[in-house]
Amino acid sequence: MATRLTGLAARERPSSDTLAEVTLAGGDVVLVKRGSGPNAVRAEVAGLRWLADSGAVRVPAVRGQDADWLVIDQVPTTEPSVAVAELLGRQLAALHATGAPAFGSPPPEGPVEAFIGPVPMTNLPGPSWPEWYAQRRVLPYLRDVLDAGLLSSDEAAVIERVCARLPELVPPQRWPARLHGDLWNGNVLWGADGHPWLIDPAAHGGHPETDLAMLHLFGCPHLDPVLAGYREVAPLAEGWTHRIGVHQLFPLLVHAIQYGRGYAQRAVAAAREALS
Repeated sequence: MATRLTGLAARERPSSDTLAEVTLAGGDVVLVKRGSGPNAVRAEVAGLRWLADSGAVRVPAVRGQDADWLVIDQVPTTEPSVAVAELLGRQLAALHATGAPAFGSPPPEGPVEAFIGPVPMTNLPGPSWPEWYAQRRVLPYLRDVLDAGLLSSDEAAVIERVCARLPELVPPQRWPARLHGDLWNGNVLWGADGHPWLIDPAAHGGHPETDLAMLHLFGCPHLDPVLAGYREVAPLAEGWTHRIGVHQLFPLLVHAIQYGRGYAQRAVAAAREALS
């Protein structure tokens, strides 16, 4: 597969049916990944290139692709450090500042029908962040979770109240930020070169607090230095920590679809906290 997509001879060490580490002729090590669904490879490639074009963050180079498979450079990693965490924060702020055409816009040449992990995600622009976030992110997945019997109608109503009150719960965001879009700790690599690297984007135009809320969701090494580095470049609006749960509603509902009621309950708890 790597030879066909890169044109170079390769030695392959598969780790699963969907991922393999491959050494190319010349010694470079790459990862060969299978897309999680239609358009998944196209979406990931477009996202990686859009992030790279910002000049603000490092992402693996794309070596080859087809409709189903992607070849990217492997990034050698090391242990997290405070200095690299601060650098990550500064780079995220710079990435966000490069902007996007609209809230919900996909990367250039990226598909409207994309993915976050294995779950379908639609990137259609909206006129304002509250309207777009409610209509394109939270409510469609809430319906899926409700239809699957993972929440009661009363529990779902709590999340619906947050959506109705988004304009007052989140200060106006006048310009769309360029987001990684799925920035949990597993998609941050602590490079052996002393730089942070970002992988597996679900890139789109959105609210800058969303990426930071994702870093909080499953924990991130040296998170306080990350935030300190971010603030060196861009201020965070007052009370943003109270809004973390608002931005986590979407990924929690996505995880509920994949992993069950526990994440759905976490989404309801986040909604109740946002309303308190």
